[in-house]
Amino acid sequence: MEKSKRIFLKSKRSFRRRLPPIQSGDRIDYKNMGLISRFISEQGKILSRRVNRLTLKQQRLITIAIKQARILSSLPFLNNEKQFEKKRVDR
Repeated sequence: MEKSKRIFLKSKRSFRRRLPPIQSGDRIDYKNMGLISRFISEQGKILSRRVNRLTLKQQRLITIAIKQARILSSLPFLNNEKQFEKKRVDR
């Protein structure tokens, strides 16, 4: 087909732009527990960039803030609550 005769079809999927997980006013800091807790899994692991939809710089800052919070005992290193509940039920 020639360029002039091409038909531009709309895609069937509707595209909704996702909001960025970190707004411009949010400060990435170890004291901001509300922000940090969004980027940690139930097991206490740091989620990846693909899951978080963060830039490389934001992911590095989040990782540093999470590690600082863990060292200062604001966050646990591991979250084993589910494992303890399963062991209690099994007995």
